[in-house]
Amino acid sequence: MDKTERRQKILQNARDVFARHGYHAAKIDDIVAAAGIARGTFYSYFEDKRAIFDEIIDQTFARIGASIVRVDTVDPSTVGDQVRQNIRAIVRALLEDRATTKILLSDAVGLDPELDKKLMSFYEAIGQMLESSLADGQERGIVAPGDVRMFSIMSLGAMKEIMYQVTMRDLGYAEDRIVEEIYSFLRQGYLRSPR
Repeated sequence: MDKTERRQKILQNARDVFARHGYHAAKIDDIVAAAGIARGTFYSYFEDKRAIFDEIIDQTFARIGASIVRVDTVDPSTVGDQVRQNIRAIVRALLEDRATTKILLSDAVGLDPELDKKLMSFYEAIGQMLESSLADGQERGIVAPGDVRMFSIMSLGAMKEIMYQVTMRDLGYAEDRIVEEIYSFLRQGYLRSPR
């Protein structure tokens, strides 16, 4: 096994340990046991438990961020499909890796001010992209009048809570059902998409 594969194996096992025990209760001994490596091997890849936790969070942010595309409101007839595609990309990323989703939505929150700042920065970047699309949508009559920042916060909050509940309670909702329910929620609220 090369270094890249070993690093990935350690990250995957750490993710599972954090998801099972939570950040504070997880021990490096748990991670090395799950990964089947020596403690020294762990330290040749990661400085400490926090370093591996941060990397798991950073990879998740990158994966989710890469899946989101700014909605182009020039052709109103395509907006609904674009919104659905974004919802689907986020939901799929979160459902494909439920262990990391659990960590992101529960264990990472309130861990310390540095991580809270990182979380807020991520949500702010996603929120700004959403606000910009919503403002464009308002100009074209696709989005109801109102405060686009508030719409953005409500949309992100709804998505986070749904995915938190699905992950933490192991609710058996299929991806398509989650996507359509979120889309329906937006259409009953501020979205005036043709379909």
